[in-house]
Amino acid sequence: MYLKKSPTKSGRMYLSIAEGHYDSKTKRTRTVNVKKLGYLDELMKDYPDPIAHFNEVVAEMNSQAKTADNAMVTISINKAQRVESDARKNFGYVALSAIYHELEIHRFMANRQQSLKVEYNINSIMRLLVFARMTSPGSKKKAYDEREWFFERSDFESMDMYRALSKISKFRDALQVWMHERIVASYGRDTSVVYYDVTNYYFEIDEQDDLRKKGVSKEHRPDPIVQMGLLLDNSGIPMAYQLFPGNANDCTTVLPIIKRVRKDYRPGQTIVVSDKGLNSQKNAYYLANRRGGYVFSQTVRGGTAELKRYVLNPNGYKHDDANPGYKRKSRQHTREVKFEDDNKHVIKARIAEKQVVVYSPEYDRRAKADRAQAVRKARAIIKNPRDFNKQNTYGAAKYVRQIVYDEKSGEIIEAKSTLTFNDELLAEEEKYDGYYVIVTNKHSYSDQWVIDTYHELWRIEETFKVTKSDLEVRPIYLSRQDRIEAHFLICYVSLVIIRLLQKRMNNTFSSSKILDSLSKTCCSHLKDNIHLFDYSDDVTRQIGSLLDIDFDQKFRTRAEIKNIFSRVKSS
Repeated sequence: MYLKKSPTKSGRMYLSIAEGHYDSKTKRTRTVNVKKLGYLDELMKDYPDPIAHFNEVVAEMNSQAKTADNAMVTISINKAQRVESDARKNFGYVALSAIYHELEIHRFMANRQQSLKVEYNINSIMRLLVFARMTSPGSKKKAYDEREWFFERSDFESMDMYRALSKISKFRDALQVWMHERIVASYGRDTSVVYYDVTNYYFEIDEQDDLRKKGVSKEHRPDPIVQMGLLLDNSGIPMAYQLFPGNANDCTTVLPIIKRVRKDYRPGQTIVVSDKGLNSQKNAYYLANRRGGYVFSQTVRGGTAELKRYVLNPNGYKHDDANPGYKRKSRQHTREVKFEDDNKHVIKARIAEKQVVVYSPEYDRRAKADRAQAVRKARAIIKNPRDFNKQNTYGAAKYVRQIVYDEKSGEIIEAKSTLTFNDELLAEEEKYDGYYVIVTNKHSYSDQWVIDTYHELWRIEETFKVTKSDLEVRPIYLSRQDRIEAHFLICYVSLVIIRLLQKRMNNTFSSSKILDSLSKTCCSHLKDNIHLFDYSDDVTRQIGSLLDIDFDQKFRTRAEIKNIFSRVKSS
């Protein structure tokens, strides 16, 4: 509130007490008269210095307003709802903003802004797209259209946002390093063991390009895909990522990202843990000879005859009384490798390796259950071949002898197909159900360490689920490669933020639960800068204890809300 001095046409001065209110619709502050005082010349009859007197009155009113626990708000019951009202805003993202600023992403963007000849604020765009991705994922257009859902100002046009994506894509590697350095400083980072895997995201497009190419889809779709390799540290926090063309073989993706991390992050000795798809001779050789090592799974069915004999030989297995049926054994083994390096030179070498063989009844049951559908489909193909083609027989055709497809249509050519079930193949596969092999160049490490370390690979599988469900990485409504790269960078930043928030909360809640709670934590503008809050739960209360914010408070002024956001940005 302030003392308003209004000159009149007659030359007299009229005094009143007024208050400024921010109008979110017009983006301006409007003035509301709180109390009429009178003309200055008339007030001088009662007060020697009316202006000084009423300035003191206003100061006292402001002081009381700051300390008052109650405020009276008059509501007009019959007032109409404004079309396209932006009175409701999200407040929960204050927790995400705290991590965003803890990582100093705003400072990174401000530094890059200096070299960009653009009028828009690139951090404002990055901030909007990250917070929107986490609280209301969708297209970039959707994020822009819903920008008033957040308290920060978005002084840019929609085309500025798309232009900024092309700029942001150039920061991909540098921003990953920047975030890594801040995570090390704030949380510490254990890189003695890291976890790596690859997944892909499909695009519903007809034409392929340099990045979006047809390959082996995780969803078994025929659409072009993009491969994403992701590296996690020993705590499950994302460490780095990289995109690869959709037709890239999984095993060719690990060395580029590991080499980049070793060059830019300097993590020291690092053991890379991954699945059998990454277990190539070249990868094993490089990882074993570059200040670290590997822990890979290895296929039994696709292994050598000698490995199969060793696995099925009952001698040497140790049993676990607490886990009936479970058994394991290990041996030292010399791995012969031969491959071409990047310069087409043939490399021949030997790696001293430990092989740990495990049999699990649960894994046995899972293998049979996973195969059951393919077996049923194979028998259905034999019975009614006209109902199937090359595309929908995926996974089952191997159990059908002499199946022949038409090269153009993909239909089964019944005249050339003598369809019988391959019982011998099924029996051969079933012999190895329940067995799996883990290999490592750390041959002096215990069997239990090898098994426990490999089993932590579930973290990265769960992380990919977060990207595909909670963050909804796809569908991707972009076509330019640089903007697709920017989209994945925004998703990666979002992923790091939610994982760090989970870490600060001691992993009490899933990322899905946290993001759901934060997206529901909203407030509505009532009147006179008063906002009504209507949601809180156990998640927000725990976050509140971390950030010193009372999420259960029912009413707040806009000034209080702005102060909270300012505080988390500077803490």
